[in-house]
Amino acid sequence: MEHYIILARSVTYAQRMQKSLSRAGVRCQIFRPPRDLTDLGCAYAVRVAVSVLPEVLTALHRDGLNPVQIFLYQQGQYQEVEA
Repeated sequence: MEHYIILARSVTYAQRMQKSLSRAGVRCQIFRPPRDLTDLGCAYAVRVAVSVLPEVLTALHRDGLNPVQIFLYQQGQYQEVEA
């Protein structure tokens, strides 16, 4: 299943992202990202559906929350995308 993961620098930052997205009506899930995607030991990620990325970025930027990186997961692989 295709989805985006948005890397956050800490669990607290990921929780802030989750609250922001919840207020915007976007469903998401917090989880630990795969180790090969980040060298930040404390990084967490927020998973969102492919179809909602524009709304996600709008909500996060509105609340002053900037992702570390964004990856698209498709066909078993992660590919970094520009925000």
